[in-house]
Amino acid sequence: MVGVSSDTKFSNRILASLSMTDSDRILPNLSRITFEQGDTLLGAGEKAKFAYFMEDGITSVVTTLADGITLEVGLLGREGMVGMSAMMGAPNIPFHSFVQMAGAGFKIKTDLIMREFERSPKFRNKLLLFFHAQWVQTSQITACNRRHDVDERLARWLLTCRDRSDSDLIKLTHEFLGQMLGAPRTTVTLAAGSLQSAGLIKYSRGHVHILDRKGLEKIACECYCLIRDEFVRLKVF
Repeated sequence: MVGVSSDTKFSNRILASLSMTDSDRILPNLSRITFEQGDTLLGAGEKAKFAYFMEDGITSVVTTLADGITLEVGLLGREGMVGMSAMMGAPNIPFHSFVQMAGAGFKIKTDLIMREFERSPKFRNKLLLFFHAQWVQTSQITACNRRHDVDERLARWLLTCRDRSDSDLIKLTHEFLGQMLGAPRTTVTLAAGSLQSAGLIKYSRGHVHILDRKGLEKIACECYCLIRDEFVRLKVF
């Protein structure tokens, strides 16, 4: 179904911030969509035909190196929009964006959202703040992957997912985690086992249950707080 009523209550932070005038123009062009785990939203090098706003669920942005290793360079949920690069005049990027955690939300044709980006200062400012926050996240993840242990990075990644899902239960596998962290499955298994032995999480059959958030924050590297605090400071969350 195309078109969303003006009385819709949005969880997506960008859509929720729209002025009445902007809503009247944008909402009729939104299509509701269900995001299934593994769905590709934007392939590496593909021209973005749609922009996506997640109400719940999480999208991962990953890069694949020449040796086949996959590394996560970005992660977003209801705070943002998939397809932001088109607003910057770059219709495609060399990264793959796919659904990491299933959910629901909306999509809109890229040319329509670009028109609103040019037309509305308030909407443009909100998207640019999100873009800046994502840049900080990507930059810090680069440093994190280079300097911090897998245990610290795993704790940081779980907390980041928790912030966007409002749930202590996260569905994923060790293989998937390994791809996100750029580490062998055996290494991730040991890291998850360490967190489980410490009573911080419980892992079973593709599910991670966070038992002690405060404890995870103590284990996580400083990257988690730096990224989270920047998102909060910019009022992106």
